[in-house]
Amino acid sequence: MLVKLGVRSSIGDAHLLQYRSALFSKDVAMIQRDRLFIGGQWVSPSAKDTIEVHNAGTGEVMGKVPAGTQKDIEAAVAAARAAFEGWSATPADKRAEFLQKISDGLKARADELAKTIAQEVGMPVKMSARIQAGLPIANFANYARITREFQFEDRVGNSLVCREPVGVVGAITPWNYPLHQSALKVAPALAAGCTVVLKPSEVAPFNAFILAEVIEAAGLPGGVFNLVTGFGPSVGEALVKHPQVDMISFTGSTRAGKRISEVAAQTVKRVALELGGKSASVILDDADLAAAVKGTANGCYLNSGQTCTALTRMLVPESKYEEAAKLAAEAAKGFTLGDPLSESTRLGPLSSKMQMDRVRDYIKQGVAEGAELVAGGAEQPEGVAAGGYFVKPTVFGKVKNSMAIAQEEIFGPVLSIIPYKDDEDAIRIANDSPYGLAGAVWSKDEARAQKVARRIRAGQVDVNGGAFNMNAPFGGFKQSGRGREAGIYGLEEFLEYKSLQLKG
Repeated sequence: MLVKLGVRSSIGDAHLLQYRSALFSKDVAMIQRDRLFIGGQWVSPSAKDTIEVHNAGTGEVMGKVPAGTQKDIEAAVAAARAAFEGWSATPADKRAEFLQKISDGLKARADELAKTIAQEVGMPVKMSARIQAGLPIANFANYARITREFQFEDRVGNSLVCREPVGVVGAITPWNYPLHQSALKVAPALAAGCTVVLKPSEVAPFNAFILAEVIEAAGLPGGVFNLVTGFGPSVGEALVKHPQVDMISFTGSTRAGKRISEVAAQTVKRVALELGGKSASVILDDADLAAAVKGTANGCYLNSGQTCTALTRMLVPESKYEEAAKLAAEAAKGFTLGDPLSESTRLGPLSSKMQMDRVRDYIKQGVAEGAELVAGGAEQPEGVAAGGYFVKPTVFGKVKNSMAIAQEEIFGPVLSIIPYKDDEDAIRIANDSPYGLAGAVWSKDEARAQKVARRIRAGQVDVNGGAFNMNAPFGGFKQSGRGREAGIYGLEEFLEYKSLQLKG
């Protein structure tokens, strides 16, 4: 594998073999990542502090990464700035070749990525292989194609309209879909001709080191991509406020997104934000109720509810509430909890103890607010590792949309069933949220479903379980953020327009 990937000596074959041995050994050793990737080199961090990374399934420490500092950010930004002129002038087809090489490199390490992220995040390994590893591989390849086809210049009358890279990009990514979100920022930024400093979540950082190794093996010029790990208040904030960073692309909580907007405003840099959600799944009275409830439950419990687009509010007609509640309870029973590395597990743990405690507190709050506990609960589940961060798949019924469990993003396997009177009431409830990231509508009448979907104030609405489309724009309304990711829409986020006014 080392020979096939062409890993450079700066990584150290012994170091990489030690990492893989730790990952796949039955007696798992600590994974030690003690260097940062800056300027095309693996360099020692400026401080000796480290961050412990926990295995979501056991709660045990699985390894450590450097706790970077402002000095490391300054070095990474300087490297990215120095590399920008050469990379931005690199022909698009050449940039596309690099993107394809990165996709191929990730594909060669797909099993490793799936197992790594399953342990970092808790997503069952079978699903992790398809989503956590599969989507980044597909997105880098997709941006290779888009880069070759995209028109970076247009003639408009006597003007030549040029689309040029925005500059140095700071990418700050979350822990729930760590490599996928990195790919949705790094791939289009590189495609546009930008250089990048990536700051991954300290909760799930190991996958970013694999990405850096793959990028190094692909031969990307030094400084075009840089990796610095650390905590948000120190490393993240230093990246956001740096005057030589032209754009911040952030995925995470709405609270953190607001802070980033405030700090970035001081240097008037571009900011793209993909934030929280509280998505409503509207089941109309003529829908196939069983299919709609099952689809909503799948959309709620994906990645143990740690999904910004999770369908956490299920809106059903008052006359069908009892039947819907029974169906939802049965659906929840089918999500068997277990070790994320087990092939039979359908619902893995949450990513951290903090997140587990937070979700359990919300479940207790839902009971206290008077919602009907239809399935699950805040108690420790049976039959799982005592130290793992597990929460029962939970269903609340007779929820009022004013309750905290209906208004606030829980980020766990908690579904709220909200009865409604008619279509107008359903649309009102769906839009009665500070968020507007996603949603769903179910009806046997496609035209009726689309009519309702158009009135939901959200960036993405699934109609009757419509499939995910990696080329469609992804992003939110209201406090779910600004800007779009994926496809050409994601590429355009990293481009500036320039007009050359020509004579004659």
